[in-house]
Amino acid sequence: MADEIDYEVIGNDMQLVEIELDPGESVRAEAGAMMFMSPDIKMQTSTGGGLFKGLKRMVTGESFFITSFTNEGSGKEHVAFGAPYPGKIIPIDLSQQGGSFLCQKDSFLCAAKGIEVEVAFSKRIGAGLFGGEGFILQRLQGDGLAFVHAGGTIIKKELTAGETLRVDTGCLVAFSESVRYDIQFVGGFKNALFGGEGVVLATVSGPGTVYLQSLPFSRLADRIVAATSAGAQNRGERGGISGIGESALGGILGGDRSF
Repeated sequence: MADEIDYEVIGNDMQLVEIELDPGESVRAEAGAMMFMSPDIKMQTSTGGGLFKGLKRMVTGESFFITSFTNEGSGKEHVAFGAPYPGKIIPIDLSQQGGSFLCQKDSFLCAAKGIEVEVAFSKRIGAGLFGGEGFILQRLQGDGLAFVHAGGTIIKKELTAGETLRVDTGCLVAFSESVRYDIQFVGGFKNALFGGEGVVLATVSGPGTVYLQSLPFSRLADRIVAATSAGAQNRGERGGISGIGESALGGILGGDRSF
């Protein structure tokens, strides 16, 4: 049985979660997520159940090690965990979700002691071959609180029985075990090549809860790489007025740069 913990999510776009622990209570977190903790909190890093447990977490995109934070004092103590990139922290009470919940890999942030992070493979071979982030999922199991992180703005959808939603595979954050998950090809040659959304979409069908994110980390990373490459190219070009390269001058005139 998982520890019963109290928490507060702080911030808007760069959120953190501060957890209050009673004496003897513990919380487990992804290695490197801790921001601050009270003096009587003891931190212990391990594989969280042996070599096999550590390897399974690595498959889901998490680190090999997991860190436990235990209140060894006589009063209430606090520990806080920060999100790795801009977005929101989603608290999930597994006791209200039938004991388990599925989420995209890399999304686990922390959870009450007693919550396990397992590997969940997609049921359909199509999803496995073409589902992008959807092939290997994390299954959070237990009867307490778990916290996952997602990018941008978060939308919660409560799907009724038979209600279906088509979603970009990167925008699907987490969903109930009762939700049916599949992959469908985007129709049309031009849509597949020039639509900007990839060649497949995720299809989720109710009943159950679905969380969506507006800014997948992969999309944010692609923009950063593109901007960095363009900047390096502009710095490397020579010529133009006062040594300003042609691409750099075009960037200024286009409103992307300023003096």
